[in-house]
Amino acid sequence: MHGVERDPTNWRWESDLRSSLQGLVLVLAFVAVANAAGAEVFASKREALEQAFPGADAIEHHTLVLDDGQAALVEKRAHAKLESRLATIHTGMKNGEVMGFAIIDIHTVRTLPEAFMVVLEPDGRVRSSRILAFYEPRDYMPPQRWLDQFETRRLDRTLSLGGEIHGISGATLSSRAITNGVRRALALHEAFLTHSVAAAPPARSVGTVAAGGE
Repeated sequence: MHGVERDPTNWRWESDLRSSLQGLVLVLAFVAVANAAGAEVFASKREALEQAFPGADAIEHHTLVLDDGQAALVEKRAHAKLESRLATIHTGMKNGEVMGFAIIDIHTVRTLPEAFMVVLEPDGRVRSSRILAFYEPRDYMPPQRWLDQFETRRLDRTLSLGGEIHGISGATLSSRAITNGVRRALALHEAFLTHSVAAAPPARSVGTVAAGGE
């Protein structure tokens, strides 16, 4: 498969154009607003991953194409719709051991997108989360202290607005979108990086890039 690199903000995209038109549309939509008034990019993917896995010997990038059954399984576990059938999992490696996983979730908040990264421990707990790019007005962006409440969380019923995740007055859509994104990341980990969901067969990979290959 061929990698597709777009976006002047240094985002790398890998896409199977024949099997995932939905993913391509999402990429093009994101590129289209890259220079929108008020848009803010806080970190490139490369910078964010280096900070997520300090001292890593390598950061591997595996882009999966989910079929209908796999997508339905992830959505059922996450209780949230997938924005794309493409899912890229970044794995930090050091001395042959897995440091953790990172998933970048891109979704529409109101009418414009945001991108944020969820970093997971090898056992699936949330290590950290941060917003990488935000294209809605800054007033709608949740602060980092709000994102910190996801640390150590697992995929369960309490991981929801109105559960143990507090909402934000005036930024309900943003807080809901990020909560759903964290749940999607945890569901992807559960389905493809552990054996806790037996119904998930291996997804089809469309590219693997080691650290330094971007």
